[in-house]
Amino acid sequence: MSINRNLSRRQFLRRAAAAGIAPLVLPGSVLGLNGATPPSNRITMGFIGVGTQGGGHLLGGAWTYVAGGYTGRKEVQVLAVCDVWQDRRDNACRRVNDYYAGQAGAGSSQVCKAYVDFRAVLDRPDIDAVLIASPAHWHATMSIMAAMAGKDIYCEKPTAVTLQESHQVLDTVRRYSRVYQAGTQQRSEYAGKFRLACELVRSGRIGKLQSIYAWRDGGGVFWPNRFGAGNPVPPQLDWDLYLGPAPWIPFDGNTGPHRFDIGELNWGQHHYDIVQWAADADKTGPVEVFLEGELSGYKYASGVTVYGKPYPGEAVGGDGGACFVGTEGRIAVDRGSIKSDPPGIVLEPLRSDEVHLYRSDSHSGNFLECIRNRGRTICNEEVAHRAASALLLGGVSKQLKRALKWNPATEEFVNDDEANRLRSIAKRAPWCV
Repeated sequence: MSINRNLSRRQFLRRAAAAGIAPLVLPGSVLGLNGATPPSNRITMGFIGVGTQGGGHLLGGAWTYVAGGYTGRKEVQVLAVCDVWQDRRDNACRRVNDYYAGQAGAGSSQVCKAYVDFRAVLDRPDIDAVLIASPAHWHATMSIMAAMAGKDIYCEKPTAVTLQESHQVLDTVRRYSRVYQAGTQQRSEYAGKFRLACELVRSGRIGKLQSIYAWRDGGGVFWPNRFGAGNPVPPQLDWDLYLGPAPWIPFDGNTGPHRFDIGELNWGQHHYDIVQWAADADKTGPVEVFLEGELSGYKYASGVTVYGKPYPGEAVGGDGGACFVGTEGRIAVDRGSIKSDPPGIVLEPLRSDEVHLYRSDSHSGNFLECIRNRGRTICNEEVAHRAASALLLGGVSKQLKRALKWNPATEEFVNDDEANRLRSIAKRAPWCV
């Protein structure tokens, strides 16, 4: 069909239809119209683990703070979801595709694909970043492999379950120049309460910092020994991939994200992340680990002592927070409150000449911004490694039931071969990355 350049758009479409030629009609979202971000400018993501935590990040939840999660962000395109449970991954994939189809206003839009094996997600060259919300014993292994595959990484806490693999995450992320954000979102969220508490402590509002009550003590991981036939594995579950680096054990029905944890491995890194921030210890760590009964604590070279328990009589601090005690007062903070004794410490606004820390008002937004500008996130690989290390040191002390000396520069226990052997744990092949 020849084209008359004087035809109106409507006349052209009518003649094209009569000739059996279907014109290509692109939705405005593809062209970046009506406020949409064009696909070429979107950050493409894959989600590894889409249970309660990962599903919240993907589609919106209590800890995501953005309606619709990452799927609802205009600057993000979710291309893959992965889970060892078939119903989880299929349901997540369907909901992502239904959302995109609704946004495009055109029937079915199969943008996202579902995978059982996370390596298939890492193999995709069109994926920029991954969010890891797998069981805790997988976090470090997946983060290391993702960095090696050239992906930027948001990983849920804990960063690692051993001291050695925590350092491996740090080393690999740096070697491959990746952006890393730990899922310890308290530095960014909760109306800045944690940031303000740490700024006030570091500005000397409570005098010289003497002690910190972290509410949670140390933790780690322990591989169980189980033998026998076990129970039949549900057909929807890939049990071998669930276990991953853990030793093979018969299926017993427990597929929780923290089934191998000991101590406070689940919640502890939230608390120690804030402890480290207030103590200005993001590039170092404790020099001594001790036990009070069954609870662990530690000391910094500065003399500040950290106790893995609540401050006596203080109600604030249990929900991810801590209590900071100085020579002239104390500050307690958690997700719901910040208070001080005397009360005026937190009532006087922070002055311009006092300490002002890295400001982020959205943890996921900070991650995406740093992917674009290649900056360091608020909970980057070193921050995450040092917070995880503080937590994991307590786990080693609890396993050995004794005090330990730690060198934060060499990351070794001082003159203690038994303790140094517990910096790592055996992993099942082929996951010895």
